Amino acid sequence: MANLKEVMTRLGAARTRLILEKPFIGALVMHLPLTAADPAWSETVATDARAFHFNPDYIAQLTLAETQFVLAHEAMHCALGHFARRSHRTRRRWDVASDYAVNQLLVDEGLKAPAGALLNPDFRGLSAEEIYPHIPPDTEEATLDRHVFDESAAKEPPPAAGAGRGQPGEHEARNGTGAADHADDWADARGDAWDDAGDERRTRRSAAKPPVEPGPVEREALMREWQGRMASSAQQARRAGRLGQSWLRLIDALIQPQLPWRVLLARFMISAARDDYSYQRPSRRDGPAVLPRLASGEVNLLVALDTSGSVSSEELAQFVAEVDALKGQIRARVTLQACDEALDPAGPWTFQAWEPIALPQRVHGSGGTSFVPVFDWVAREQLRPDLLLYFTDAEGEFPPAPPDFPVIWLVKGRARVPWGERIQLN
Repeated sequence: MANLKEVMTRLGAARTRLILEKPFIGALVMHLPLTAADPAWSETVATDARAFHFNPDYIAQLTLAETQFVLAHEAMHCALGHFARRSHRTRRRWDVASDYAVNQLLVDEGLKAPAGALLNPDFRGLSAEEIYPHIPPDTEEATLDRHVFDESAAKEPPPAAGAGRGQPGEHEARNGTGAADHADDWADARGDAWDDAGDERRTRRSAAKPPVEPGPVEREALMREWQGRMASSAQQARRAGRLGQSWLRLIDALIQPQLPWRVLLARFMISAARDDYSYQRPSRRDGPAVLPRLASGEVNLLVALDTSGSVSSEELAQFVAEVDALKGQIRARVTLQACDEALDPAGPWTFQAWEPIALPQRVHGSGGTSFVPVFDWVAREQLRPDLLLYFTDAEGEFPPAPPDFPVIWLVKGRARVPWGERIQLN
């Protein structure tokens, strides 16, 4: 059996190197207390979103660089909220998908993955939700670690952590030992204490059984806690100039307000239709004073549809139906324009405030994507919309400068926009 004190020294050194070399990841790792785990339930490492549980024999076999990786692996599962994002998905497929997402992020960051880690460069830049459909329902792939935070929801027994390197118990068999052989050693280890990287005196106890997974209420609280930790760590790393643009995009997507896109869109549209005061010269019969009075007119709303091949006709129809429902809350005259890399020759289509919006039966599209034609058309026709709402995946050519009217991009996918207000279609 590995010397527990030496393993703790190795873990402390790995955390220190992460703080120095990867301050964003290192700060997140420091939020997970180090807890030795009984090999009977943890062949490698595990997390319950509260602590880093490790098998000392496994850690002793890793290099220092690989130890950094497994520490970062557990911290990123927590920071990315994988313990609270599974929803209706099958747990085994979700565990595999979330491992692919985390491992690719860490390898791209320059960390060295240990043997058996799930890696696929085709998944670069994708979230666990986007990777999940690519995982076969009957997958036999195994995660690097054990995800203790969501095991009771599984119909099948949880796979042993590190099963990609062998069946449960194979690690002990290769070394001629088993969990039972270490009973006295584990008993002696209980209650031992070490100074961690933060010089805080904490007791590290071996866990004879897996920790109890968090319930729904605690899971939600942990999600908020980890979002705060991620935002704080990102802010510190950004100030030090040690946070890349890829991490910034990922963090912004995770910690932005999770309001439904319909609510955000309704707020923008209603604010554009807000009543205001009018100081128009009154009739002489009203008296000599000029008194303010409420006056409002209909909103001139321009809606542009991205009809390139990456946006389906079903998605366009759903979006138009949503705009039509929101239009019922305000007095809006809607001009509909469709464009892929060129404007639809049949457009535009205009709907008065009292007319329902309907998607034309035939819409030209399925080509490339350019947003320039819509803005060129607005300038050429000398239009002054109160608001331009553009439904797109944001994968295309943008005009070099924003117009002098408000623009909202309703985006499906993860692409960014250079200007205007972006609403994630989630």
